[in-house]
Amino acid sequence: MWFLLITALFASFQTKSIAQYNPGAKQISMSNSDVALSNDVFSLFNNPAGLSQMNWRELGIYYSPSPFGFSELANGFFAYHEPFDFGSIGLGAMTYGFELYRENKIAIGFSYNYLDKFFAGAAVNLHTVSIKNYGSDNTFYLNIGGLYYLTQNFRLGFSVQNLNRASFGNEKDNIPMVFNTGFSYEVMEELTFNLAVEKDIRYNYSLCGGIEYNLLEYISLRSGFSNEPSRYSAGIGINYSYFSLDYAFFTHMDLGLTHQAGLVISFGSEGNRNKKIGKYLGQE
Repeated sequence: MWFLLITALFASFQTKSIAQYNPGAKQISMSNSDVALSNDVFSLFNNPAGLSQMNWRELGIYYSPSPFGFSELANGFFAYHEPFDFGSIGLGAMTYGFELYRENKIAIGFSYNYLDKFFAGAAVNLHTVSIKNYGSDNTFYLNIGGLYYLTQNFRLGFSVQNLNRASFGNEKDNIPMVFNTGFSYEVMEELTFNLAVEKDIRYNYSLCGGIEYNLLEYISLRSGFSNEPSRYSAGIGINYSYFSLDYAFFTHMDLGLTHQAGLVISFGSEGNRNKKIGKYLGQE
């Protein structure tokens, strides 16, 4: 009975199930329009090229305990970033579901910075699925991404998820292959605008937009939209010292409103962490 309920709920999402939304709360509050921003540890899952923009360690935790009131859809992510002279390495994990249906993922990524202007990255994912009384399966797939600084304030980015089109079992495309490209523009020191086009090979193009406004020294306001599916999002970030606490919500046309939260801890220079991306790399 529960399996049929969850299956029906998945089918109600015209393009993506909850498990297929990438973390974290900051990204979701801008409707995942930040492919060309990718400026925290969750870049491992969204655009691995972004990891090498940071020259400090970073740890992130994201959790959505009961999407749309269903605890069976609970999902959580963990990510860790370590910088080296030769590039940046990220490690992460995901869990989703409940005792009758469970997905888990482990990811390891690498990102390289060339001349503080070009960034490239890749992440290998081990993804497992288990359905009670039906068995389990696992597969590997590859995500890649890139970033390019046209200017300090204007960036282009792209990512491809599931480049090798891996699937579970004999069914094709049950793990989405998704192309994403867009730009990020720092309109002013306090305001950043993101725009991206996302294409899941099974569905129509989706236009995603988002803004982040640093209202006060420690408070960031965010909002976003996408049209396939129609989604509106918003959130707030509280940034103090080495800690960033983020909250987000987004709407679904049929199921209503749901909430997420995340915490990012940066083990590095507080001064560096609070600068805009173009200045993270010494571009004063």
